[in-house]
Amino acid sequence: MEWTFQSAEELTAALRAGEVSSAELTDETIARIERDDKAINAICVRDFDRARVTARAADQARARGDDRPLLGVPVTVKESYDVAGLPTTWGMPPHRDHVPAEDAVQVARLKAEGAVVLGKTNVPLGLQDIQSFNEIYGTTNNPWNSARTSGGSSGGSAAALASGFGALSIGSDLAGSLRTPAHFCGVYAHKPTLGLAPVRGMVAPTAPPLPTEPDLAVVGPMARTARDLQLLLDVMTGPDPLTLGKAYDVRLPPARHERLCDFRVLVLDEHPLLPTGSAVRAGVERVAGALADSGARVERHSALLPDLAEAAVLYTQFLFSGSTAHFPLDSYAELQTRAAALSPDDRSLEAARLRGMVLTHRDWMVIANRREIHRHGWRRLFAEFDAVVCPITPTPAFPHDHAPDPMRRRLDIDGVAHPYFDQLIWAGLATMPGLPATAVPTGRSPEGLPVGVQLIGPMFEDRTPLRLADLLEQTIGGFQPPQLS
Repeated sequence: MEWTFQSAEELTAALRAGEVSSAELTDETIARIERDDKAINAICVRDFDRARVTARAADQARARGDDRPLLGVPVTVKESYDVAGLPTTWGMPPHRDHVPAEDAVQVARLKAEGAVVLGKTNVPLGLQDIQSFNEIYGTTNNPWNSARTSGGSSGGSAAALASGFGALSIGSDLAGSLRTPAHFCGVYAHKPTLGLAPVRGMVAPTAPPLPTEPDLAVVGPMARTARDLQLLLDVMTGPDPLTLGKAYDVRLPPARHERLCDFRVLVLDEHPLLPTGSAVRAGVERVAGALADSGARVERHSALLPDLAEAAVLYTQFLFSGSTAHFPLDSYAELQTRAAALSPDDRSLEAARLRGMVLTHRDWMVIANRREIHRHGWRRLFAEFDAVVCPITPTPAFPHDHAPDPMRRRLDIDGVAHPYFDQLIWAGLATMPGLPATAVPTGRSPEGLPVGVQLIGPMFEDRTPLRLADLLEQTIGGFQPPQLS
């Protein structure tokens, strides 16, 4: 039997039953990587020797009666996580030789639960792109079409999962970096509620791995099934033992419902600032149709929904407010001059990006207050609905575009060019208020590319969108392996 496309849940059952050993699973997965990754370039740092040692140790532990949740399961880790003895570069050439001495807290949790870490997956330069390419490791291709991107910044992890290179992966998400690659590659990902999973050790070189609590950014699980997302989220969840973990434990509430027919869902496929491409709109419709056919309550409009245009502008300002912290003073002054010349009536996303780059602390406090108003609006909405279904980006995976100035790149949406970074606004809908969001595959576009949607849930009720994802997987299907050449 071929094991490499089986879920972590299925692999664990087979390991428990003695149908396969971790050593066999690891060798088979390594063989697939060595055969297929030349075309994909997902695994940028290989750790096969240590993986084989770990797998043999897992088999010995199981023989002694050990049964940890991930014992013997092959996994990968996004390059941006510190793994002791392996380089962490974030794709930045000056740091190609940076090798941390200790594991990130999430890598340590994977290992503590018995996972076999095969290696690290590719990322964009500084994690700051919707594609995954850099001078150190090259370009990660989409397993469905090598001329297309796998997404970013967790694009290597998504491509690895779609190619059978491990059952699970861990990534991060600030601007859709979990959800967009999942959507582009046809796999699952979950952006947890802000603060649910600690990020220590997921840090740019050569910054110290401190237990910080970043604004907007989260770490989260990626998998080929919704149930595997829940399995891995349970491992990742819980405060950092150096800080809040001294006083708090986490107990997530159960999913609001166990049957599809009981869910109350708001479906969105239009945004006031950006059109939704036909392929993605069809994916949203497929989910909406499955929900309606099951007897779920499906609505298309709600007066309780926070203003989408303002949400996009606020998110864009937050996102870009940290991008210029280390700019030279003369470059920063030039941005200030350009921002001051903007018309007060210019509410475009381009203007929001520029204003965000030069936010004063006073400005930041003003938009932070607006964010709290939006958060309260979401609390009111989720008193009436259990989840929101909407796009992740307006298109399936786009062709590789390595133009050096991303501000000048354009995204083709059904034949019309739009600013490249405008596509982030759907991902920002959940990111700005810190809500959980699960990316689920919905099928393929007419060009044969995967199409996904996101299920946004109430804050700290991550099990609700995850359960909805599981029920939809049972109804409309889920991951399908690409035909790798």
